[in-house]
Amino acid sequence: MDLSSYKVVRLNAELFPITEFEQQKYAEHRITPVAIEAASRDELTRSVQDADAVMVVSQSLPAEVIETMQRCRVICRLGAGTDKIDVVAATASGIVVSNVPDFCVEEQADHSFALLLAVARQLNQLRNRMLAGQYHDARRQCRELRRLSGCTLGLVGFGRSAKAMARRAAGFGMRVAANRRNQSIVDPDSDALDVEMVSLERLLAVSDFVSLHLPLDDQTSKMFDKRILLMMKPGSVLINTSRGAIVDEQALVEVLQTQHLAGAGLDTFDVINVHAPNPAPPKHPLLQMENVVFTPHVAAFSVDSSRDVGFGSVANLVAVLSGHWPPADRVVNAGVQPRQPLHRA
Repeated sequence: MDLSSYKVVRLNAELFPITEFEQQKYAEHRITPVAIEAASRDELTRSVQDADAVMVVSQSLPAEVIETMQRCRVICRLGAGTDKIDVVAATASGIVVSNVPDFCVEEQADHSFALLLAVARQLNQLRNRMLAGQYHDARRQCRELRRLSGCTLGLVGFGRSAKAMARRAAGFGMRVAANRRNQSIVDPDSDALDVEMVSLERLLAVSDFVSLHLPLDDQTSKMFDKRILLMMKPGSVLINTSRGAIVDEQALVEVLQTQHLAGAGLDTFDVINVHAPNPAPPKHPLLQMENVVFTPHVAAFSVDSSRDVGFGSVANLVAVLSGHWPPADRVVNAGVQPRQPLHRA
């Protein structure tokens, strides 16, 4: 289908350049996206106010910008989370908000488990001992490590990535407990994966490792505050590859300093902007702790996930511009009344 007459604005063009996979799908529909890296709110507004569609990776789209988008039919997130998009404002404006919720499920689970293993086996500490020539100290320290088989992994959230994490934990002989927002939902996957569904309080009390698999919203912002962190089992480990703001980072520093928690594995941060164009070296106190393993929000990345998110996001775009709804699980605001009628496939 020839969609060349539509103006498609692709944001984050320098920070996250258009991939070969994304470009391939644009070309199939004769779309020439306007590639923009907006340096200011004014530039962003000028770029999108006459767009028929907006593709976005990490740029914030607040209400005051969305309300200027008088022609826009769809905002396509090249990813899963939509916490930087004012979905309420988009819905009020009749703009469909779409995402690709399954694009990096396996990668996120791989990365979460890699962080878990790195903290559990104290790789930071052992690397530092070896570099200092402290081989005997390293061996002595290893005598205090525990085997994973028989430990309990607690999953806060039980969506796609959490279930993928549960499959990996089973291969290591771990017990798995999970908690989800709506505990009344009966999910056959919990039985199939031998996952015990429990209250959050119970999960925190019994889990040796707690892994977060939650979206960021009003309910989850700073959810893991000092009170919740202190409810975790003494000597346990926190893993976060979801969103940094789910954790009160200052509280995490304080709880780690008391040694109530044995460590943390973090891929996301609240106060460190890993998407800043010219970032200075970070000075966050968590990054100074030997028992914290950290990465700069890269859990989603692989060649495979780049293909999936490129293909999936452009498919959402093409669906709306050609008068159809994207797949139901890719529509974030299912209750929207679209500006142009859309047909179900």
